[in-house]
Amino acid sequence: MIAEATEKLNGSHTGHNVQKIRIFLGIEQEVLAAGLGISGQEVSEIEKQNRIEEGLLLRIADVLGVSSEIIRDFDVEKAIYNINSYKDATISEGATTTVYAALQQINPIEKIVELYERLLQSEREKIELLKNK
Repeated sequence: MIAEATEKLNGSHTGHNVQKIRIFLGIEQEVLAAGLGISGQEVSEIEKQNRIEEGLLLRIADVLGVSSEIIRDFDVEKAIYNINSYKDATISEGATTTVYAALQQINPIEKIVELYERLLQSEREKIELLKNK
């Protein structure tokens, strides 16, 4: 309780934010440690720090696949609200998000064909370049 009050007064606890985001993404400490080239114990110590040096924060953000601003400004209540809002919007019949999600579905066969056609075009361009030399 006191720790939470201290965090609120002093602003966000960056180390705890790293831990929350890591857990939310399903990334274990050892995986983050390997990505950073440090030990799991060092990750544990980082997650206890109120402030994290900017260079290290950028490296952590890169390994987690998020921006350093997201780590610095992470708010659990906002994240839960956004998740619940998205879930409610997609479940509702006729919701805009549901329609958008349906339009965004990817057909893997079409994707393979598209990639193959790009590869084929690239090979044709290489052959043309070689013929012109």
